[in-house]
Amino acid sequence: MDFQLSPSSINLMFECQKCFWLQIVKKQRRPSGAFPSLPSGMDRILKEHFDRFATKGELPPELRGNGHANGMTLFNDMSTLNAWRNNRKGIMHTDAASGVLLRGAVDNILTKDGKLIVLDYKTRGYPLKDDTHEHYASQMHLYNFLLTQNGHDTEDFALLLFYHPKTVTEAGEVLFNTDLVRMPSSAKEGERIFRRAISLLGSDEPGSAQDCGFCGWRGN
Repeated sequence: MDFQLSPSSINLMFECQKCFWLQIVKKQRRPSGAFPSLPSGMDRILKEHFDRFATKGELPPELRGNGHANGMTLFNDMSTLNAWRNNRKGIMHTDAASGVLLRGAVDNILTKDGKLIVLDYKTRGYPLKDDTHEHYASQMHLYNFLLTQNGHDTEDFALLLFYHPKTVTEAGEVLFNTDLVRMPSSAKEGERIFRRAISLLGSDEPGSAQDCGFCGWRGN
């Protein structure tokens, strides 16, 4: 099977198996509107911000002193990190049996005692809810799986760093609150998710999710 998957495309599988199958197998994507440019701009400047601290061997204020990041340092192999961040390259693994390629682009990597930990930035308009981080579970599991398949030791957790607006100063500067969330990240679970996606792609067209508005719009 000459298919390419990413954590975001696999996430569609959990919403609706039919939409996922149609997107990958038949190249029929859900209709989408214009993608907002603010998250992309935030992603770019956050990477630049963290890289300045990485070159100094320090953690930025968002992580420094936070219990979740105790004993950690920023990954400082910038050549490797830039490849892993690149959406056209990323961290890659090809399943030998099916030929399906999994590719994921990380935001950043932390290290602790020789093990790697994924650090992902999330920009939101509002403060977190109790279950906000759970929406990114499969993404974190798949990143962990990709790292282990490329020969790296990993921790069993990832860190999500959420930014959401706090206030605007009299000078017109927008200030953000930050929340650092530690969540489970399992290479074994990532492999299970990947193999489930491969199995689905090799099957006949699956049925729609009961609450899928896109399938309802298509009339099936």
